[in-house]
Amino acid sequence: MAGNGQTVIDLDKKRMTAMAQKDIATLNRVLSDDLIYTHSSARLDTKQSLIGNMESGSTVYTAVEPSDVKAQDLGDTVVLTGSCRISVMSQGRPNSFSVRFTDVYANKGGQWQMVAWQSTRLPE
Repeated sequence: MAGNGQTVIDLDKKRMTAMAQKDIATLNRVLSDDLIYTHSSARLDTKQSLIGNMESGSTVYTAVEPSDVKAQDLGDTVVLTGSCRISVMSQGRPNSFSVRFTDVYANKGGQWQMVAWQSTRLPE
């Protein structure tokens, strides 16, 4: 399964766009049921809580823009690293910041799904 790096980079861009567009159907396909999503604030989310916060409006992503994304293709797993500019409304307050991230995708039955996200806020 070598050569999956660009496929997963493209899929992750779709996932980021889906977050900004509140495209829940795409997120349900791309996010693994056992997702562990660690925000730059150290808050943890599951697939269910991440999507639930978006649906309730407590967290509204307005832009998620990746840059300098690199892929390590490990066969049935691809690890992405890069930077990302995130604009979000959290609890009604706007916030915009940059992070450095590690993002892990696994091939589950022929479908790539995100299983882990870890980000660290960059100084402004």
